[in-house]
Amino acid sequence: MVALRAATHADVPALLALWEVAAENDSRPVDDAAAVERLLERDPDACLVAEAEGRLVGSIVAGWDGWRAHLYRLAVHPDARRQGVATALLEAASRRLQALGATRLDAMVLEGNDLGQSLWRGAGFAPQPAWRRWVRAVGPRA
Repeated sequence: MVALRAATHADVPALLALWEVAAENDSRPVDDAAAVERLLERDPDACLVAEAEGRLVGSIVAGWDGWRAHLYRLAVHPDARRQGVATALLEAASRRLQALGATRLDAMVLEGNDLGQSLWRGAGFAPQPAWRRWVRAVGPRA
């Protein structure tokens, strides 16, 4: 049985551990507790987690800037996959964002993440070939 809820500050170490084992981390800055803490301070309901038998087995971040909705960090522990965890997280995140006023959802999915692409495609998402993500590092780690 999996329970979904908003992440708390107490979950930060478990989230980092989950992302280390479950998430695709290519071409991404290293995750750190301070960044996750800032997310939870700014929007306490943005990070949803799935918990089973007292441990975190999944996560998704449902970001909302008041205009656009972004989904990222959908991760499921390898030994909890193929049990509906990702689908439940995605549905909960979608409900949250629609309640906030979102009319379109976008997801960041690495090109080489075949498992992730399959999940997003199955949920009705499609790549948007006319767009490409552009990034630039800023701050002390740049």
